[in-house]
Formats: sequence, C-alpha cells, structure tokens
Amino acid sequence: MSDKEKFDASLTTPRHWIAVAVIIACGMVGGALILRPPGGAPAAAPASAPDERDHDHEGEKKNPSGQPAKGKEEQGKDGDGHAHGEDEDHGKATAGTPDEHGDNHGDEEGVVKLSESQRKAAGLSLAKAEATSIREELLLPGEIRFDEDRTAHVVPRVSGVVQSVHAQLGQRVQKDQLLAVISSAGISDLRSEHQAAQRRLALARTTYAREKQLWEERISAEQDYLQARQALQEAEIAAANAAQKLSAIGAASGSSNRYELRAPLAGVVVEKHLTTGEAVTESTASFTISDTSFVWAEMSVSAAQLPLVREGVKAVVRSTAFDSTADGKVAYVSALIGEQTRTATARVAVANPQNVWRPGLFVNVGVQARQRDVPVAVEVSAVQRLDDKGSVVFVPDHDGFRAVPVKTGLSDGKQVEITSGLEAGSEYVKDGAFMLKAELGKASAEHTH
Repeated sequence: MSDKEKFDASLTTPRHWIAVAVIIACGMVGGALILRPPGGAPAAAPASAPDERDHDHEGEKKNPSGQPAKGKEEQGKDGDGHAHGEDEDHGKATAGTPDEHGDNHGDEEGVVKLSESQRKAAGLSLAKAEATSIREELLLPGEIRFDEDRTAHVVPRVSGVVQSVHAQLGQRVQKDQLLAVISSAGISDLRSEHQAAQRRLALARTTYAREKQLWEERISAEQDYLQARQALQEAEIAAANAAQKLSAIGAASGSSNRYELRAPLAGVVVEKHLTTGEAVTESTASFTISDTSFVWAEMSVSAAQLPLVREGVKAVVRSTAFDSTADGKVAYVSALIGEQTRTATARVAVANPQNVWRPGLFVNVGVQARQRDVPVAVEVSAVQRLDDKGSVVFVPDHDGFRAVPVKTGLSDGKQVEITSGLEAGSEYVKDGAFMLKAELGKASAEHTH
C-alpha cells in the first residue's frame, strides 16, 4: 500500500478526528485572547467556564515549548500594563499642572491695575480718611404742592352768561389782567341803583344850598333848613352804599350789564372752567391762578420723628425723577396728627424761579436733624457697591487699587461715616471710584468666562 493510501485510510479513524477538533478549538481560544481589548476580558456565560478551563488545560499539553500557558489574569496584566502606566503618568501630569486661572488671578482678586496714563485719563484723585463732623439727615418722602399763600381761586361773584374768555390754561397773566367778560342782569341793577343814588344826592345838595341861603336871609324857617340838611346826608349815604356794592364785586361804575373778571395776582392759570355761553353763578369756580415762583414740599412726619422736625430747620429737597436739589427751611409743622395716617404734615418753602419743581412731583426731603463727630469719614462718591462684597472703598495697592469692604454709618449727602474697614489717615480714591468699579466688574466677567 502506498503512503497516500495509508494517509487517506488514517483519516477514517475516530482518534484522528478528535485530535483535529482539539487543535481547532485551541486555535480559536488563542485567537480570542489575542483579540481581547486591553481593559479586561469579555464577559462569558457561567456555563462556558468549565469548557474554557478544559481548553486551557489542553492548550498546556499542546504547548510545544513545554511551558504552561499563562492564565487570563496574567495575560490581562501583560496586555494592559502599558495602558495602565500611561494612565498613571497622565494623572500625575494633570495633578502637577498648575491652574491657569488660579495662578493668573488668584493673588490679584479685587485689584485693578492701571498705568500712569490710564490713571490720568480716568481723572483719579486720592484723599485721606479723617475725622469730621456730620450732621445727621432725616430723609422723608414728600410731594411738591402749590404755595397756598400765592394761589387764588377766581369766582365771578355775580350770576350771568359768559360773553368771552380771554385767558387760557397754562397762560401766565399779570395782576388785574382781563380773564373773561360776563353779561349779568344783577350788575345792571346795581349800576342803576348807583346812578339813581348819585342823582338823588345831586338834588339833595341843591336843595340844601337853597334852604341854607333862605334861612340865613331870614326868609324861611330853620326847620326847612334842617330837613334839607338831613336829606342831603341820607342821599350821601345811599350813594356811598351803591358805590360800595359795585366795588365789592369788582365792578366799575357804568351803564351796561358787562362784568369783567380780572386776575387778582400775577401767576399762571393752572385751572380753567369757563367757556363762552356758559351760565355761571356767584360761586362758580372759574379760574385758579398760582404764583409758581415759590412752591411747597409737603411731607408726612411720624410721631417719633416730630422732635427732629421743627420750624426753621434747614432742609434739602431732592427730586426722585431727575437730578436736581433745592435748599429751603421748614416753614410749617402741623400741631395735629391725622386720625387715619397717624402722621403730622410739614412743609418746606422752596424757591422755584426756573419752574423746575412742578406740583405733583414726588421728592425726598432731607431734614438736618442733629450733628455728630465721627472718627473716620470719606466722600460719598468714594463708596461703591459690589454684588459680592457690598460697600467698598478703593485704596492704593502697589501698582494698582484694591477694593476694601467697608461698613457705613451716618451721611449728610456729601460725606459718609466709615464704621469698619478703613482707618483714619488711610488714602482712598476720592474721584474715579466708579470707573475702577467698572474695570473690576469687566475683569471678573472675563475671568468667569
């Protein structure tokens, strides 16, 4: 039998097929171990564990070098050793790398660095915190109102019909300027009565003169002379009474029914309620004229604040709508407390030559209450407010300016007391603190970003 025929015959025996199957299985296991990821062995079902151990044991038998094959754990360590080493080295490098933002800004938090040219451009100026005397200011809410002593409510004082109106709302008028013309039957009666009284007076004078001459010539009796003198006196009284009636309503003598309504003072027409053809009575509110060159700042004062608000005390009126102030004095403090509000009314007389303070405008009134000495004070403009630090004052710090947190006390609007955070004699930024605050906020925003 030839060799080829012997080999073909050997393939038909069972032992040869078993050996071939074992070799194929070992090759598959070895390939799986080689292709396994470095992080660890893939999960295997519990039922396949005995088969893998059997294959490993068989693989040891088939190892041509005679050395036992490495277990899965040892192979995993060998395969992943380099990867784990790189991870550890990378971790050490990361831990040892300094924080970029921390190194650049951690030691300079709250400090604004400016060059000499930037300081000059910003107009920075320094001052020293020192002891001073601050007058405590009591701040009260108020409202601008008309000065009632310079305000007139104009009424016709006669009934009638409006013929014409000569003044408009908001118009500035002078004293005795014509406002309106009213046609009135009542004024016609008064003028007729006045004219009749003048005629009777003239007759009485003539009669008295004649009777006096006759009595002096012994022609007529003395009784006739005395009666003529009494009639003259009664006629004079009647004529004066008729003239006073016209004067009381502001009407001049004449023969028509025309009544002229005139301004009682110089000012601005702030209210107008007349139209042509309208019927009016003696009490109809026609015009309101006010001299707005002086106004009142009226405020409400609680019972606890009344001892500090007295007549004659200086006060400062500040607008809540725009940047404007006015000095004045407390002109009036009510002697009664309101039943509903439980407050007293006080007024500050304010000069208003430019008509800046318009009635109805809300204001804050600072009443100078009492004066007190403080050990440390700075300018009000030097105190700035930061969101994370509250009130701060900028002080020189090497080649920059540092924001120092402070606590404030009394203030008179110009200077403010520093109760903590700054010592007497310390330099601080007097002018330009707001610009430093803006620069610090910009730097914080860039750092956060």
